[in-house]
Amino acid sequence: MVDNVSVEQVYAALQKDERARLVDVRTPTEWAVIGVPTLDGLAEPVMVSWSNEQGQVDPGFVDKLKAAGLAQDQPLYMLCRSGVRSIAGGNAALAAGFEHVFNIVDGFEGPPDASGRRGQVAGWQAAGLPWTK
Repeated sequence: MVDNVSVEQVYAALQKDERARLVDVRTPTEWAVIGVPTLDGLAEPVMVSWSNEQGQVDPGFVDKLKAAGLAQDQPLYMLCRSGVRSIAGGNAALAAGFEHVFNIVDGFEGPPDASGRRGQVAGWQAAGLPWTK
């Protein structure tokens, strides 16, 4: 099972370890409509969807991680909207032999606030980490 880490821990790890990679497992629609992390001066996020917009898991997910040039001994930090798909993707990566895989708790947008809006309570956006739409 993957270990959980906070967005602050991930950002610090990415700054400290040039081999560490942020893997955004959300869908292309989420990347385009909601936004993506920006890591100026650091390794750019690796964009590999765990599932499609209908929620169907991509059976080629692990192959796409390998095709993206990720090594099995690199630290991988999995990011999704709220930290659920990233657990599944992270566990698949671990099962495939990736050795250091972490789930980013609360993901990019985190849980909804009292009015139902995401990105306000916890997660990458709420922490004020760099991102763009």
